[in-house]
Amino acid sequence: MASRNPAYSKGQTEPYKVSRSKIELFMQCPRCFWLDGRLKISRPSSPPFTINKAIDELFKKEFDSYRAKGEPHPLMEQFSINAVPMQHDSLDVWRHNFTGVSVLHKPTNLWVFGAIDDLWVDANGQAIVVDYKATAKEQGVSIDSAWQISYKRQLEVYQWLLRQNGLSVSDTGYFVYTNAVVGAAGFYDKVDFVTKLIPYTGSDAWIEPTLIKMKECLENDNMPAVGKAAMGGTCEFCNYARARTELTLAAIKPKAKKKAKK
Repeated sequence: MASRNPAYSKGQTEPYKVSRSKIELFMQCPRCFWLDGRLKISRPSSPPFTINKAIDELFKKEFDSYRAKGEPHPLMEQFSINAVPMQHDSLDVWRHNFTGVSVLHKPTNLWVFGAIDDLWVDANGQAIVVDYKATAKEQGVSIDSAWQISYKRQLEVYQWLLRQNGLSVSDTGYFVYTNAVVGAAGFYDKVDFVTKLIPYTGSDAWIEPTLIKMKECLENDNMPAVGKAAMGGTCEFCNYARARTELTLAAIKPKAKKKAKK
């Protein structure tokens, strides 16, 4: 699973790897997904969120210490969640970026995978999917913004993957969402955070129909229509590509005319 995915070949018999983030890409814009899958033309990447990654790693160490003891984390007690961090032989594999929780979706021959942040288990033996989030803003954190639909779909994909691996998974997962306090008098090599547990009850009913649409998209030789942006309107990446192409063509035409006259 660690090797880079080659371009999809129409009619290929080899399973084609699809990460959780590629599912999200398709949901945002089928055209961007098709360009990525068929031609390996990917969206420009954003800078790595190294601070967020560090916080994720620290959260994992913190919850792992309670996992080893078989005790609930204080946040679980604070927010009245009757659960403990789950102990499972595959947890390290499931949390690794290039392996994750994976399954071959036989109807499409898509090999779907995604790396979870954490798993808890409730009193009924159901697994609870947990995702860590970090930010820094003056108002409190929530998952109510339109663009945060991607967070919710992320959790639902993880729930679906774990169910495909035989686990009994609760429909309700949690975001461990921490917010840096920006109102302090100074930095002084220290940032305080306030952490909330935000529940989200998901449904994975959309995932298998989406995988079928993704396979149809990959098999199609025609580039799909532009998708919609998370905050409304059309895909900002496609809009940029079109605007840049139009400007480039407008700049080239006068030069082409001059050469033709010569």
